[in-house]
Amino acid sequence: MVKAVVGANWGDEGKGKITDTLAKEADIIVRFQGGANAGHTIVNDYGKFALHTLPSGVFYNHTTSIIGNGVALNIPLLFKEVQDIVSKGVPEPKILVSDRAQIVMPYHILFDQYEEERLGKNSFGSTKSGIAPFYSDKYAKIGFQVSELFDEDLLKKKVARVCETKNVLLEHLYHKPAIDQEELLATLHEYRDMVKPFVCDVSLYLHNALKEGKEILLEGQLGTLKDPDHGIYPMVTSSSTLAAYGAIGAGVPPYEIKKVITVCKAYSSAVGAGAFVSEIFGEEADELRRRGGDGGEFGATTGRPRRMGWFDCVASKYGCRLQGATDVAFTVLDVLGYLDEIPVCTAYEIDGKQTTEFPTTVLLEKAKPVIEKLPGWKCEIRGIKKYEELPENCRKYIEFVEEKIGYPITMVSNGPGREDIIYRNK
Repeated sequence: MVKAVVGANWGDEGKGKITDTLAKEADIIVRFQGGANAGHTIVNDYGKFALHTLPSGVFYNHTTSIIGNGVALNIPLLFKEVQDIVSKGVPEPKILVSDRAQIVMPYHILFDQYEEERLGKNSFGSTKSGIAPFYSDKYAKIGFQVSELFDEDLLKKKVARVCETKNVLLEHLYHKPAIDQEELLATLHEYRDMVKPFVCDVSLYLHNALKEGKEILLEGQLGTLKDPDHGIYPMVTSSSTLAAYGAIGAGVPPYEIKKVITVCKAYSSAVGAGAFVSEIFGEEADELRRRGGDGGEFGATTGRPRRMGWFDCVASKYGCRLQGATDVAFTVLDVLGYLDEIPVCTAYEIDGKQTTEFPTTVLLEKAKPVIEKLPGWKCEIRGIKKYEELPENCRKYIEFVEEKIGYPITMVSNGPGREDIIYRNK
């Protein structure tokens, strides 16, 4: 059986924790898109970790962690991440890397930095991890697949061809130093030696695993609103963040994905630029940011303060619909315990009309939030294991959100730890 864990909103919903929790029952965990430009923060018996490329189920002895073909693979970063977790006492994970995954090249990272610099105040708020240049090259058919590292003749010719075009841009558009062909080839040889023991025909491996009845988890990065087709374009990421893409980015048939666990935060947060209707500012935002997450709302990759907002029913309903949510995991609910009343964005007002449907970016830029306030529960809810034991106003908040988004909230996270989860039978 295949389950997908994906985000409903802008990313940062707490997918890492949910994957880590569900991985206990899984055999294989697959990262199916994105790169090291976003992080999943996980707190477990080994400590606190920010993973960027490794799947979040990597902490269990019984699991196999897979980097799927849809991932933007930064090879040195992947192996640095493995060393980091092993140095903290985590057993050496079993890792497989798809022979069809493509490689983030050193020049992708440079081009990302140079372009943001060139755009200045019109920049996209990129994490400068090389992701947009990587996917641009992939679809321009000049990317490097892992399998190509093992054909020396092909590699030399391709390096020469790619350097020719990249160096024109470096010289004339960015006025930066050219790429040295020999140096790049030597780097690719290092990458080849690092990745060689882990390379695998992943789609065949997963095909056989499914025949054997194995439990597979697909782990997405970011969330619906960062999808290049269905998100807040152009302030989006460069790969599809939807569960449907899990079939492509891992190499499994779409009908094998039986459950889509869509993760929603009990309030909103976002890293990077783009429309964010329920956003709050000043002291109100600062307090929520300080109390939020585990140790505050700061990007796991960049350390940037996240933009904060109240729960957005319009964006979350849309996010769950596009993901095809079978279950919603509602996270960081414990953070809201300090509030006397909890504002919720239940609709948008655009050009004087109210709507509960999420619009395209042009209209989204004009949207104003319609806010309803619910009474707070004013107490600590960490440590509670049963839904019925949550304070009445807390349950009312969950049920209000569930009704507005129209998808069942079956998991409630009330703390950062692996065990801080309440299962709700629907």
